[in-house]
Amino acid sequence: MQREQFINIFKKDPPKFWDVIIIGGGATGLGAAVDAASRGYKTLLLEQHDFSKGTSSRSTKLVHGGVRYLQQGNVSLVIEALHERGLLIQNAPHLVSHQAFIVPNYDWWEGPFYGVGLKVYDLLAGKLGLGPSKNLSREETLEKIPTLEPKGLRGGVIYYDGQFDDSRLAINLAQTAVDQGAVAINYMRVTGLLKSGNMIIGVKARDEESGKEYKINGRVVINATGVFTDEVLRMDNPSAAKIISPSQGVHIVLDKEFLPSDTAVMVPQTDDGRVLFAVPWHNRVIVGTTDTPVETPSLEPVALEEEIEFILKHAAQYLTKDPHREDVLSVFAGLRPLVSPEGAENTADISRDHYIVVSASGLVTVTGGKWTTYRKMGEDVIDQAAMVAGLNSKACRTKDLRIHGWLKDIDESEPLSYYGTDSIFIQRLVDKKPELGEKLHPDLPYTRAEVVWAVRNEMARTLEDVLSRRTRALLLNARASLECAPDVSKLMAKELRRGYSWRKKQLAEFEKIAKGYLLS
Repeated sequence: MQREQFINIFKKDPPKFWDVIIIGGGATGLGAAVDAASRGYKTLLLEQHDFSKGTSSRSTKLVHGGVRYLQQGNVSLVIEALHERGLLIQNAPHLVSHQAFIVPNYDWWEGPFYGVGLKVYDLLAGKLGLGPSKNLSREETLEKIPTLEPKGLRGGVIYYDGQFDDSRLAINLAQTAVDQGAVAINYMRVTGLLKSGNMIIGVKARDEESGKEYKINGRVVINATGVFTDEVLRMDNPSAAKIISPSQGVHIVLDKEFLPSDTAVMVPQTDDGRVLFAVPWHNRVIVGTTDTPVETPSLEPVALEEEIEFILKHAAQYLTKDPHREDVLSVFAGLRPLVSPEGAENTADISRDHYIVVSASGLVTVTGGKWTTYRKMGEDVIDQAAMVAGLNSKACRTKDLRIHGWLKDIDESEPLSYYGTDSIFIQRLVDKKPELGEKLHPDLPYTRAEVVWAVRNEMARTLEDVLSRRTRALLLNARASLECAPDVSKLMAKELRRGYSWRKKQLAEFEKIAKGYLLS
C-alpha cells in the first residue's frame, strides 16, 4: 500500500467515474470502503490527514457491547454491538482479544444488581459470548486484582469483553480495502463538492503534500467525517442544520505497577454518569474516560485540567497506589461524533447509535456509532449509497471477510503479534539488516524495522503517523517518543527521500503535538 501509486492514478489514468467516493478515513469511512470494494464497486476513500488521526485512534481500546447502554435501556444497540464484537474477533484475531473485567462492589446492593445485569449481557451475546459472568467473593476479587482498594470491598462481578488496538485496526482496514480493489489516500483534503444542477457528481480535493488540486467524479459521495460531519454538510448546503454534538473523552496512561493484573476494572457510575475503566494495554494501564461537551471540533484536542484531575481522583478511589501527575506517562483526548437529539443536555446520555441521512443533493451522510459497530455502519451506508447511485445491487460480504493480517492463535507476548501475517515480512527486514532489529527506545517495545515497514507499506508520511498510530509510542510514553523522534526522522527521511529541512520541520511539529500528551 503506497501513496505514490495511488496519486499516479489521478495523474496518468483517472477513472471517468468512481462508483463510491468516501470522505473520511476513520473507522466509519474505512469500514464503508471495505464494504463497497468487497462488493465490487469502484471505491475511492479520501482522508484530509492520516487514517484514524481523529477519534478512531483515541478510544478506550475496547470492543464491547456497552454495559452502560444496557443500563440506559438501549437493548437493540447492545445486541448489535455484541454481535459485531463476535464478528470482529473472528475477522481480526491478531488485533482483538478477550479481556476480563471486574466490577468491584462496595455497597450491599451492587453485587446482586450488577450480577443480574451482566447475566442479561451474557444472554444477549448468545453464541458469540466470550465467557459467563459470575459473582466473586472479596478474596477472589483481590486475588485477581491485588491493587484494588480493599477498604469496604464486599466482592465483585467478573465478565468478559473484547480489547483491541484501534489505529492498528484502522491501518489494517485501509489495507483490506486496497486488497479488495479500493484506492485509499491520506493527506488528500476534500475542499468542495462537484454538482450538476442541484445533484452532487463528485468532489474537489487537494493533495496536502504537493498542493495539486483535483476534480474527481463519482456516482455517489459518502460523508463519513465524524466530528467534522457538519462541515461537509455545509459544503453541500451552507444553511444545513447542525447534527453533531462533539463530546471529549480523556484517558491517562500509567505504568503497569498500578494494575499488575491481566484483569481490568470497570466502575459503572462516576460523578458525571460515565463508566470508568482501568484497562491493561500493551504492558501499560489506560484509565478513563470523561465526557465533556465541546463547541468546536479539532484534529488535535487537548485534555482539560479538570478532566485530568477527575480521572486521577477516581483512579485513586479504586486503586491502592494513588496515581499522581508525575506518574502519568501520557494523556490523550478524543472527540466523539455524537448525533444530537433535540433537548439533550448531557452528552453522556446521547445515544451511540449510528445515523444515516441522504440530503436532497444525494450526499449520503453516516455518523455517530462506535468502533465496535463500524462494520455494520459500513454495510448500512453502502446499502443506502448503492440505492442513491443506482448501482447494481450486490450483497454485503464483510460478515466473514478476514481483515488484512488475519492470523489465529497468536502469541500476544510476541513483539510483532499485532501485525499478524505481516510480522513475517518485518522479520525479514531484520534478517537482511540486523540493525533494524534495534529498539527505538529502551522504554518502548518498537524497533527500527517497524518504522521502515510503516513507510514502505502502511503509507506513513510523518513522524506523528509513525509514533502515534503505526506504533503507539506517543500513547505509551510521550517523553520516550520525543527522545527517539530524531532517530525515527532519519529513518523516515531516507525511505521518503527527504532532506534535512523536512526532518527539522517534522521534529518541530511532532514536539508541539507531543507536549499536549505530557503533564507538567
